[in-house]
Amino acid sequence: MNQALKWKLIAGFILVFVAGGISGAFLGGLYARHLFFGFHQPEKIGARMKDRLRAELDLTPEQVAKISPIIDKTALQLREIRQETARRVHETIAETHRQMAVNLTDEQRQKLQQIEERHRRWHHREFHESSAEAPSATP
Repeated sequence: MNQALKWKLIAGFILVFVAGGISGAFLGGLYARHLFFGFHQPEKIGARMKDRLRAELDLTPEQVAKISPIIDKTALQLREIRQETARRVHETIAETHRQMAVNLTDEQRQKLQQIEERHRRWHHREFHESSAEAPSATP
């Protein structure tokens, strides 16, 4: 084997390795994104519960019809718990910011207000997106 062929083979292996790493990172990122956003859609929790129970327990269509109201009620309760928890977290953070503000300069208070506004816009957008998908949502 001559020297040029040897270097071409090494370069080829390196190229294949790098291409595989890039492909793996890309596909892994897509899968992680799917998992993260799939599991963090509370408006779909009832449907996921029904699908999982149907598959794992081999439920008949009649059984699914009988347990659907129970799962729907549970999904609504979980949604209310999530909203109450989010409200309490917001109140706690707001109180923390009020207490911190007395120790900050005017410039720092202004930056803190900008952070709060950015956070408020982000949650406002998130709430309206989830409300659009689930019209029965309570604010």
